[in-house]
Amino acid sequence: MATEDFAELGPDRSLLLVDDDVAFLNRLARAMEKRGFIVHAAESVAAGKAIVERAPPAYAVIDLRLEDGSGLDVVEQLRDARPEARIVVLTGYGAIATAVAAVKMGATDYLSKPADANDITSALLARGESLPPPPENPMSADRVRWEHIQRVYELCERNVSETARRLNMHRRTLQRILAKRSPK
Repeated sequence: MATEDFAELGPDRSLLLVDDDVAFLNRLARAMEKRGFIVHAAESVAAGKAIVERAPPAYAVIDLRLEDGSGLDVVEQLRDARPEARIVVLTGYGAIATAVAAVKMGATDYLSKPADANDITSALLARGESLPPPPENPMSADRVRWEHIQRVYELCERNVSETARRLNMHRRTLQRILAKRSPK
C-alpha cells in the first residue's frame, strides 16, 4: 500500500486492540496492520490500561467482556487520557443497554461479534453525521422487544419487580422472558 492510502488515518495511526480471545486478537492485529494502523495488542483490562497510560492511542477496538473485568474501564481511561480518540467497542453479547453504556462512556461506535476488519475500519474512520447503510439483516420485532426489556431491566439495576412495574407486566411473565435466550 502506498502512503496516500493511509492518509485517511491521519498522522497518528496508533491502534489499541484489547480482547481476551488470543486467536481473534492476532488475526485482527495482522488485518489492521495491513490497513496501515500501528497496532498495540492487549489480552486484559490491566494490559490495556498500561498501554493507555504509557502512550494513549488515536484509535482503539476494545472487547466489552474480558476475563479480568470490563473493557469499559479501558474506554473510560482512554477517553480521559485522549478525548479525541476513536473507540469501537466489540461484544459477543449485543444488547442495547450495553451499547448505550459504551457510548456514554465515550465509545465512538459499538459492533457485535463477529465483526470483520472492514467493518471495524469503517467504524473507526466514520466521520460526521453521515448515516451508515441500513443493516442487511435487521433485528426481528421479537428481538427488539427483548432488547427493550433488557435495557429497562439494566436501568432498574436488575430488579425484576421494579422492571415489571415499569413495563406494566406481571413479574412472573417478566421472569420467564428473562430466563429465556434472546430471540434471533
